[in-house]
Amino acid sequence: MSNQVDKCSVGGFMKRYLGRRAMTGILMVLISVCVNFTLVRLAPGDPIRIMAGTDNPNLEQIAVMTEKYGLDKSIPEQFVLFVQGILRGDLGFSYLNDEPVLDLIMQKLGATLMLSLTAMVISVIIGTFLGVQAARRNGSWFDRIVCSISYVFDSTPGFWLGMMMMLLFSSRLRWFPTSGMVDLRAGYTGFRRILDIAYHLVLPVTTLVLVQVPYYFRIARSSVLQVMSEDFITTFKATGMSRKKIFNKYVFKNAILPTITVVGMSVAFLLMGSVLLETVFSWPGMGRLLMGSINKRDYPVLTGVYFILSCSVAIMMIVVDIIYGMVDPRIKND
Repeated sequence: MSNQVDKCSVGGFMKRYLGRRAMTGILMVLISVCVNFTLVRLAPGDPIRIMAGTDNPNLEQIAVMTEKYGLDKSIPEQFVLFVQGILRGDLGFSYLNDEPVLDLIMQKLGATLMLSLTAMVISVIIGTFLGVQAARRNGSWFDRIVCSISYVFDSTPGFWLGMMMMLLFSSRLRWFPTSGMVDLRAGYTGFRRILDIAYHLVLPVTTLVLVQVPYYFRIARSSVLQVMSEDFITTFKATGMSRKKIFNKYVFKNAILPTITVVGMSVAFLLMGSVLLETVFSWPGMGRLLMGSINKRDYPVLTGVYFILSCSVAIMMIVVDIIYGMVDPRIKND
């Protein structure tokens, strides 16, 4: 009977907790969308004049296009129309492509997730493993070498490293393609196309991994060192408990929490893509879409991307909190 009561109380707590987090997330999304919507439209540059051209612009055409896209209305009126569109599942139409914003985003999302998610998974595994091993061997030659290498890559701009990788492995050695996601001239299909995409992924993924591993390495190393310096770990050592058991049962479980937070936020921002690297490698993802929309002041695409990004951050905050509760039961009692 008591077990059933405990389960009911825990279940009720989780429902209330998730409800509060959901309301916080919705409020955060609304504030974020409102701020981004306003700032985008207050930024210098007129998308209609950019589309009409700077040489001998047709004033009548500008007036018609301004009315067509609703830019003759005030910013509050435009925001109300945008929110009404969101409630209908409509993010508007791109000024440049005259296509639904949601369709444009979905066309680019797969390529971005393929690149960014692959690089992130590899980076988390390698960075966390190296950070844990370096912390367990704190002060050793292994720790010093890995820390030195991580500092070098951490201070290296990703776009510069990407260009150097392309110069060496594509232009000089000709091991990998210089750009794109597939070989358009070959027209591969089926499994051969999958291999072609993987072949084109090597250089951009390697570049991303090299610049991201130091981040996860520092988080893991500092977290393990901090937990290992706690008094309760010293007490366990004094009682004669084996170091392996102490690390596996107490140190790693507590030290992994910051990494979970970092990974959760990284997943939320995957939708933005790696803007500069996608540009360097001509990768057809969200980064290039966002960069082009900024240059051309494509308001619907920008606000649509920011809206989806805000939603992904809010969702990942809730997911991270749930994982926290699973990893560390003490959080449920907070």
